Amino acid sequence: MRFSIFLLTASSILVATPALAAPDEPIMLGEDISLRIMANARVRYETVNQDNAADNADALTARARIGAMIATGGLEVLAEGEFTGALADDYNDTLPGNGIEPFSVVADPENAELNRLQLSYSGSGYTGTLGRQRIIMGDARFVGNVGWRQNEQTFDALRFQARRGKVSFDGAYAISQRTIFGNDSPNEHFEGTFFLGNLGIDIGGVDVTGFVHILDYDTRVAFSSQTYGVRADVEIPLGATALKLSGALATQDEAGANPGDYTAEFYAFSAGLGLAGFTLTAGYEELGSDGGMAAFQTPLATLHAFQGWADIFLVTPANGVRDYYATIRRPFTLPGVATFKAGVTYHQFDSDFGGLEYGSEWDASIGFDAGPVGILLKYANYDAGGFAVDTEKLWIQAQYSF
Repeated sequence: MRFSIFLLTASSILVATPALAAPDEPIMLGEDISLRIMANARVRYETVNQDNAADNADALTARARIGAMIATGGLEVLAEGEFTGALADDYNDTLPGNGIEPFSVVADPENAELNRLQLSYSGSGYTGTLGRQRIIMGDARFVGNVGWRQNEQTFDALRFQARRGKVSFDGAYAISQRTIFGNDSPNEHFEGTFFLGNLGIDIGGVDVTGFVHILDYDTRVAFSSQTYGVRADVEIPLGATALKLSGALATQDEAGANPGDYTAEFYAFSAGLGLAGFTLTAGYEELGSDGGMAAFQTPLATLHAFQGWADIFLVTPANGVRDYYATIRRPFTLPGVATFKAGVTYHQFDSDFGGLEYGSEWDASIGFDAGPVGILLKYANYDAGGFAVDTEKLWIQAQYSF
């Protein structure tokens, strides 16, 4: 193998970029008006080696976000810019204006954009937000901000969140998906009408969430769909530890101008247990196929966090995907150095239709804090069987929020 295996960081880093840090004390502009400055910087080296004609990619990119929020009473106004630059650019950044790229893809193009501009109002148990905003619903399996990439995904939307007792609601109506591809890309944004809704309730210690996502794209019509599903999570105490169980199922059909006619199912189950300082997780996820003609798709998700970090299955193949996986994690401390969070995951990928063995993947990383700087080393190795090509990826990242 070209790379040494590096080990895994906390799962929270994988699903979404940490919220931008703000000073402990806001700047008071008046008796009831406060100002918070938000800033975040991230530098990352990413290399990609694939068993195809593309040259190995080497990308050294830097991303900065800076913004401000003014608040008075329950009213908040937030504005934030996002800026990504390439310090080493031997990689295919996905922008067509660069001509034919001989390198593998690293989807972090240079970019400068308005990342968020939103108006929010919070009352007793509810919040409403209007404007360009970050939307993460649940574990981001269906709706997320793609926080792993340097350019964040946001939405032009109206969102309403509320909680009363054991019942919660999170609903959004969006008219634009602002993608990770940057403002020089023809895929910079996709317009349409997107209805996103989650309704949750705690039933005897079991968190149950029903969800509906109706996506009607103006141009990306092959991804127009309607999805209905339910998810349940429960934690069962077992002496000094606990068994964490999660399950989800959903069904998806075409919607809007989608020329297809299909029905596909989604299933996900996982069990996690703490044992002797380790966290052990085993799970299964299926994005089903309708007879090999079309498959279950999740175009608004934080896809990097699911089905392997090599990003082989960002678009579900027409035959669907079955992902059998197991993860082991453990924190450990080197006195006087740092506390590390490490782990390894193994995936076995098969098709849902056609009996194909797609391949397998090892993912691993290690993360720690060096003072205010978060350090991450991460590695992915996909061994192709009946789908795609052998792929290795390595990341070294430093992030600082202030």
